[in-house]
Amino acid sequence: MKEFIIQRYRPDLSGPVIQPTLLRVDDDGRIAHVDRHAEAMFGYDAGALIRQPVQRILASRQDDPFAPAHRHHLDNGQTVLVTFRHKDGFFFTAILGLRMEMRDSDQAANATISLKDSGDMDSRLLRLAEQGAGFGLWELDMTSNEISWSEGMYRLLELRPGTELSPEQALFYCQVGQNRVRALFRRCMRTGRPFSMELSVLTSRQRLQRVILSGRALKSGGRIQKLGGVMVNHSEAMLHDHARQQAQRILEATASATPDLVVAVDTSLNLLHFNAPWAEQFRNAFGAEPRPGDNLKTLLADFTNERRMIERLWQRAFDREHFVAEMPLNRQGEGLPVYEFHFQNIQGLQGEVVGAVHVAKDISNRVQHSGSGDYRMRHDPVTGLMNRRSFVEHLERAMKHKRKRQSMDGLLLLDLDSFEQFNEQAGSGTCDRYLRELAGMLGLRVRQRDALARLSGDTFALFIENCPEPRARKIAEEIREQIAQFQFEWQGRQLQTTASGGLLILGTDAPLQPEQLLTQAADLCHTAKTSGRNRIHTTQALPGELANRGTDRQLEQLHQALDNGQLILEFQSLKPVASVTWGDHIEILCRIPGTGDDSPLLPEQFLPVAERFDLAKRLDRQVIRQTLQWLRQHRLLEPRLKYCGFNLSLATILDDTFADFMEQQVRQTPFQAHCFCLEIRESHATQYPDEVAVLCDALHRAGCRVALEGAGASVESYSLAANLPVDIIKLDRRIMNDLERDPVQQIMVDALHRIAETAGKETVATFIENDETLRKVRTLGIHFGQGYRLSRPRPLEELKPAEVELSTGRIGG
Repeated sequence: MKEFIIQRYRPDLSGPVIQPTLLRVDDDGRIAHVDRHAEAMFGYDAGALIRQPVQRILASRQDDPFAPAHRHHLDNGQTVLVTFRHKDGFFFTAILGLRMEMRDSDQAANATISLKDSGDMDSRLLRLAEQGAGFGLWELDMTSNEISWSEGMYRLLELRPGTELSPEQALFYCQVGQNRVRALFRRCMRTGRPFSMELSVLTSRQRLQRVILSGRALKSGGRIQKLGGVMVNHSEAMLHDHARQQAQRILEATASATPDLVVAVDTSLNLLHFNAPWAEQFRNAFGAEPRPGDNLKTLLADFTNERRMIERLWQRAFDREHFVAEMPLNRQGEGLPVYEFHFQNIQGLQGEVVGAVHVAKDISNRVQHSGSGDYRMRHDPVTGLMNRRSFVEHLERAMKHKRKRQSMDGLLLLDLDSFEQFNEQAGSGTCDRYLRELAGMLGLRVRQRDALARLSGDTFALFIENCPEPRARKIAEEIREQIAQFQFEWQGRQLQTTASGGLLILGTDAPLQPEQLLTQAADLCHTAKTSGRNRIHTTQALPGELANRGTDRQLEQLHQALDNGQLILEFQSLKPVASVTWGDHIEILCRIPGTGDDSPLLPEQFLPVAERFDLAKRLDRQVIRQTLQWLRQHRLLEPRLKYCGFNLSLATILDDTFADFMEQQVRQTPFQAHCFCLEIRESHATQYPDEVAVLCDALHRAGCRVALEGAGASVESYSLAANLPVDIIKLDRRIMNDLERDPVQQIMVDALHRIAETAGKETVATFIENDETLRKVRTLGIHFGQGYRLSRPRPLEELKPAEVELSTGRIGG
């Protein structure tokens, strides 16, 4: 039996809130239980799913949580993304996690708990309790003056049970306090007052044990007839206490023996321990006298910026096992030493973080004199970060090494918005302090492997090593948000600004020259600033020869077309080839109008420029917006238009807000959302399968269709065609070349078509350029065809209905 928690990956912002659902599946793969949220999640009543195979609500066999790949992640406590099938027929992606696992045969039977008198308990249970807990029972009969012991008492003194000895002989095992034991027994006999005392006893094997002896009067008929009690072995606690005291003495001696600053805090930043050098430097830096138990946040209440910085440092120590930072103890002070802080968290017995400690070493001399000034030559004097020279060298080494590791890296260039106003308000000294604090905050936020630098003035750069594009985009957005939230107090006012940035994704074909990369990133950053500031523009790095093609003239034409909504829209028809289908099926294409004597830009000319300057996402939206605006003006097309396709760039695919934009635009037209189809390239679906699946689900909720464009270009085409929640499979140009003569390609096309049909999807054969290819496509049963043999691209204006003169007036046109 496995119990899973299922949560929608991307909530429907316009629909009702869908709560996480509990799903219990037995060892036979059948649903044993679902909670009351199942109907909102899957569309089925809870009773309709009981005893049904779990495959009923899964999109495919690959989504089975019992599959080896998923089982491995779930058993390790991780979550997996699974595509489910709703009762209404659509697919959605959800996060699935394992809550509990047990064999069906291990399910607990019904049982009850009741109170039972200890006198009725089996005597063997008493012996087991004594042995496990380390105690023994004793009883003194005052009438016969006889003492009785349980087995536990003999075991505590390491004697054979039943060994004959007198009370006086038993007292010999007490190292000290024999007279006190006698006195406590006599007082208890006389007054009935209970007693408890700690003793050190030496066992028969000459081992020292720490015990607690307790006793009380046992009355009968109002008179004290017996004394009884228990002796408990506390040796282990004594050893722990001794070890703790010894560790404390070692810690104090170690901290006192070093001139480094040593301090330990708990997770609330209360001081647990510190040595004299730390206390002295803390007094010099902040003018406060620290005491054990004091809270650092309270001690630094008058130093707002330093308090925030120190809180972030300690929080990072709680979150990470170990890290190193270099800075002065107080960034406001002049002439204070620079320390190398080594932070290490402290973990409890269960592995939980209970605090942290740092050891700080004075490195002022090394900073000032290391390598005859080499440190100052390679680091920014204000922030202590890498300077431009050092960063360029680091980037050059990384790009040379990149050829060997074939990884995905990122280069983020950040420029503070309106920072020059700080100089006018507060002066250069305060601005330097702001930059130091900001650099310290950013240094805590970036990954240890990444390189952060201040290139000049208010410009920073970050090299993000070995990081997929979605994660790099997230890191860049997190840094942008942190800069926007960063506040610096100055004379009762708060200095706060935003940042614009350019994120360059460094693929395998990125140029190796650092200056070329920085130039491309600077172009992106400039575009972000001119587009409204406080944003990050992202694109793939272009090879050197392609980067030079993005001329200022082409960029100006692209900007002008986007700003004025003047894209040249064209359409190319998709024709049914397997059977007659009524209506218009079109794909929207676009060109950029020329200026003056310049001819319009073709896609191969303006798309690299759009991607370089992060305009691809804006271009996609403008094509859609301008097309739908034209369609709203020609409502007579509404019954005819059955398919209107738009190509999506990678930037749009990774944009979480695109589905909401598409839904809003479609809602403003008289056309059915089902006739609009968004085409996603197979290469993007292969590289970012989770993001594409989420986008498909979101577009389906908006009522639109999704097409996989370029299918057949890789070995993953068949899996994507079967499992990806798309509606249409468009074959790649490479699989269509020589289709009529190449039997291998015919088999591949036939296989893709059969897979698509089985999954309920339609197929489109692209680049049909001659009659032979068209005949072969018809033979294979492909649903639609596209290419110059069937239809060439035409201006969108030619799609409008023909004008018809009626007695009531003219329609169409």
